[in-house]
Amino acid sequence: MTLHMHPAEAASLGDTLPALPLATVMEAALAAQRQIPPAFPLAATVAVNPFLGQTGMTLARTAAKLARLAGVRITPPRCVFAAKLAEGDLTREDIAQALAASPEPLALDAGAVIARLNAEPSAPQALPTVAALATELGDWDFEALVTDRMGAFCAALFDEGQALWPLAKSRSVYAGWQMNGSHDLTPEIMGLTGFGAFVAAAPDTAQGALLRAVTTLGLTVEALESYFHQLLLGLGGWAQAARYRLWEAELSGGTDATLLDLLAIRLVWEEALFLHLAGQGTKGEAALLKWRQTAAAHAQPAVPTEDMIIDAVLQEASERAAQRKLSDKLAARKTSLAACAVQRPAVQAAFCIDVRSEVFRRALESLDPAIRTLGFAGFFGIGTSHRGFASSRAEKRLPVLLQPARFSCSTPVGQEDADRNSRIAARAKRAFGRFRQAAVSSFAFVEAAGPLYAAKLVKDALLPAKAAADATPAPRFDPPLAPDQAAATAATVLRAMSLTQGFARIVLLTGHGSDVRNNLHSSALQCGACGGHSGEVNARLLVSLLNDPAVRAGLTAEGIAVPEDTLFLAGLHDTASDGVTLYEGDVDTSTHLHDLAQLKDWLASAGALARAERAEKLPGAERQQAMGARARDWSQTRPEWGLAGCAAFIAAPRQHSAGADLGGRVFLHDYVAAKDEGFRVLELILTAPVVVASWISLQYYGSAVVPQLFGAGNKLLHNAAGGMGVVEGNGGLLRTGLTWQSVHDGEKLMHEPLRLTVMVEAPEHAVLDILSRHPGVRALFDQRWLHLLLLDGEGKPVSRYTGGLSFSPLG
Repeated sequence: MTLHMHPAEAASLGDTLPALPLATVMEAALAAQRQIPPAFPLAATVAVNPFLGQTGMTLARTAAKLARLAGVRITPPRCVFAAKLAEGDLTREDIAQALAASPEPLALDAGAVIARLNAEPSAPQALPTVAALATELGDWDFEALVTDRMGAFCAALFDEGQALWPLAKSRSVYAGWQMNGSHDLTPEIMGLTGFGAFVAAAPDTAQGALLRAVTTLGLTVEALESYFHQLLLGLGGWAQAARYRLWEAELSGGTDATLLDLLAIRLVWEEALFLHLAGQGTKGEAALLKWRQTAAAHAQPAVPTEDMIIDAVLQEASERAAQRKLSDKLAARKTSLAACAVQRPAVQAAFCIDVRSEVFRRALESLDPAIRTLGFAGFFGIGTSHRGFASSRAEKRLPVLLQPARFSCSTPVGQEDADRNSRIAARAKRAFGRFRQAAVSSFAFVEAAGPLYAAKLVKDALLPAKAAADATPAPRFDPPLAPDQAAATAATVLRAMSLTQGFARIVLLTGHGSDVRNNLHSSALQCGACGGHSGEVNARLLVSLLNDPAVRAGLTAEGIAVPEDTLFLAGLHDTASDGVTLYEGDVDTSTHLHDLAQLKDWLASAGALARAERAEKLPGAERQQAMGARARDWSQTRPEWGLAGCAAFIAAPRQHSAGADLGGRVFLHDYVAAKDEGFRVLELILTAPVVVASWISLQYYGSAVVPQLFGAGNKLLHNAAGGMGVVEGNGGLLRTGLTWQSVHDGEKLMHEPLRLTVMVEAPEHAVLDILSRHPGVRALFDQRWLHLLLLDGEGKPVSRYTGGLSFSPLG
């Protein structure tokens, strides 16, 4: 049916509504954009909280919203909780406590909730879009058509060098789509005759298209944000990729209109399909009636049902049960530090707070009571925009919540010409790569040169990578820091690490990464605190400061006396193999050869222990010594488990957790409140590492519980989409989040979906003061996206944050 009706005529099909002011429509569009989390590109993927736009809402209210917009359930099935209850991991008392704390009243007791465990609620149904209503007519699958054409356009739009024919640049994303869409014959072939002409005649700005579409569709002010949010959710990862552009622009004080333009494009599709329905006779009239009912539903607030509140209570109860088990583990710990309380440690090894480090730290400490480990965010307080040797690309090696204030590079002083020549060679290599992929030359190239790659493929698959720590140029600040600035930076970091006295002869600063060669999502296994990169650059930069004689003198003036025989050394923990690379070439180790030999032995032994522990959980990992080979095996879908299982964050002295087997499930951040003047370090911990950890926790939660919306799908079906992300198959929606293989072993979930529990040893008044000054962080705790427990001086939980800037004592 030809799109013969003018939008103004179509508007008369619904109730007569006054034209909405553009400012009102734009305000709703902006609010809907804030509901979408960003998705970072494959080169530097970091975990993102998929519920980022809903952190001001409770779990039950978020469940109501996403149920009607996406047709998903955001809590585990009740059989999961029933199994926990049967196994004793969940108790009636846990459920009773969760009921009493529920922000939504529920006229049931614990027994009644338990009785409902066998009554699984029916799957929610999303409100239909106009595309869905048009599909229901049965002639064409217009939902699939919209997904396909939006996916094809977005794949070209977000391409980062993979596409053979890049998208032509236009004055805006919307203008570019209008130019392409007016010549796209696919909708015409699929039954939407006249679509190209309709696109060509559409308003020439996104704002104009938005305004006209909402008028045609008969939407009220109250319905706009909900409907816009639904359309953006329907774009999957493409909307999140556009949100990333806005995120990056706003960090620099700017803005970006990509997400707004995509919303306008999606609305043009809705408007066209609305007109299509208007020309379908009786069937179309029935569909338009459903649309008016849908528009009215969007105008109403999303209210959780009793079942949604029950599910939220069960989730809370499960999390309280996990807190109880963690508290029992901490209480039963056998500390390994008491024997060495007054002695100088043989080595101090600082690791990232990443849960994978907990396994290695515990293994290392078990070897000798003179070994001390510390936990600190893996960028080691050195946020930098780094350019590697022979690279023209700057990498942000710091948490994505922050902007780099410093710059660094891996070009040795006096080697600038070599770096320049290497970059020229790298550009030539990229040009050759483009030649290999070009439309004219690619098939001939593969035909002629394909066999030459056989040796390389075998080598990459079977031979381990050679360690090249000494050959890697040491990173340096560019420009160099002034002496007073360098000393102040070093002092700030050491205080944040609670490392201001009792220095060992060797202090090892260990970043982490994952040497994975067979995974499109390999950057997701790197250090989140380093922006999806490995952490050796940050560790080596800090070591260069801490070994500098001028900085040492400045530290003394700051009240931090580092012994002359203390050597700071950088390392990199490979979480795929549990090997540790030491950057000995950065420092003079001649006075510490015995200490260094002992350290290497300890690290090798700890690696073997950690591999043995991890091998028990990885499918097919029978030989723990060959764990690193999984990262090069093309048939291996799980090189490691990443942060699967993460459940808690502890900011306290190490003695509160040392000796406890925390199963690689806890972020461990050393913190000593008595050393924290003005509680500035505590403020930093709660507003940066805790928030990053919450993003990780909730990404794993979303990927495990709502994989169809927040997960990346089956990696066996993945294809890279322009370097931005992956699609399943040859097109469609960009998939974000974690792959199913990252949370499931083929038989069961390997990530227990829990919202993160934060345990802190700090005064109550200090915590409340920080929360009162950071409303965004406070919302995470107020709405229970994070739990907060305070520890006493013995490491025992003594009070719980109950929201509204108040704590309640624990019985």
